[in-house]
Amino acid sequence: MLHTVLRRRAGGESVEQIQPDLITPTGKRKGHSPSVASIYRALAERSKREAYPEAVEQAHTDVAALQAGDVPRPRPNATALSP
Repeated sequence: MLHTVLRRRAGGESVEQIQPDLITPTGKRKGHSPSVASIYRALAERSKREAYPEAVEQAHTDVAALQAGDVPRPRPNATALSP
């Protein structure tokens, strides 16, 4: 669905114009159009993933470790100020 939004926005359409044509495939709102806010939220999440891919990958690794019962060790902070 996000690919459809991106393609149509590249063609000059607004999210408000695209929204009625989209259908949510699963979940509680299955068969209904997603809200405009949901579309903007998905676009924002995609932008974050593209801007900070290493942070997203590290977050996935940390969540997997927590689910496995491991507690990730603190990572050294490269930007910490020295006294």
